[in-house]
Amino acid sequence: MTRSLAYFTDLALRRQEGSLVARGPAYAVVRSPANPTFWWGNFLLMPALPAPGDRPDWEAAFTQEYPHAAHRVFGVDVPGPALEGAAADEFRAAGYDVRADTVLTAGRTHAPRRLNRDATVRVLDGDADWSAALRLREAVNAADPHAHEPAGYRVFAERKLAAYRAAQAAGHGAVLGAFDDRGHMLSGLGIFDAGDGVARYQSVETHPDARSRGLAGTLVHRAGEWARGELGTRTLVIVADPDYHAQRLYESVGFTPTEMQIVLERRPQE
Repeated sequence: MTRSLAYFTDLALRRQEGSLVARGPAYAVVRSPANPTFWWGNFLLMPALPAPGDRPDWEAAFTQEYPHAAHRVFGVDVPGPALEGAAADEFRAAGYDVRADTVLTAGRTHAPRRLNRDATVRVLDGDADWSAALRLREAVNAADPHAHEPAGYRVFAERKLAAYRAAQAAGHGAVLGAFDDRGHMLSGLGIFDAGDGVARYQSVETHPDARSRGLAGTLVHRAGEWARGELGTRTLVIVADPDYHAQRLYESVGFTPTEMQIVLERRPQE
């Protein structure tokens, strides 16, 4: 039984996308054979916070499970507190980003103060829409100061969108987009049923040239209403970096911080 709401929803959505989740006595293993460069599709889930001196054993376990992986990613199946002190320092010294993201929940959303009425919000339908979603993801990556290498990112994004499309076709949820009158996707997100009346948002993104128009808040609200009506959702879950403005945006449409999602992540070495 997963204790962290964030990882409960993560594992549910990975299974919908075709990932394999195996629970052993020491940790859970998540594998995504169809997308091997998806870090959060190929990770170990620790049952508790690591103690000082544990890092070499955890890295050895990761190498054993994923001998060809260039990344190192661990989740921690607790709702908090954050990893601090000597154990956190040991991972940071080895090049890890050690963080505690905010897990926010809502029974329902309300319209943002800045509701966008210009864009058309709809569930993606057909090859043209999914191609527009890929172009959006590439534009967002290119504008990121920590951008991934473009060719490799495109392969990852194509695989990820294919997994979303298959999960949508199976009735597990949907990817919604905000489109202009030329068919350009300005903003997008996924929302999928995790079971027990819980739905989780995925990949809230807005094109760099379309920001500050109220698109993301409008889309988060519309997706919440869609999930309540189409999936029977009673609890909406979204995760945000507490140091980024998105958390304030989510709170502005009705979300409340509930717990933390503890992450230990090392990008592939250049």
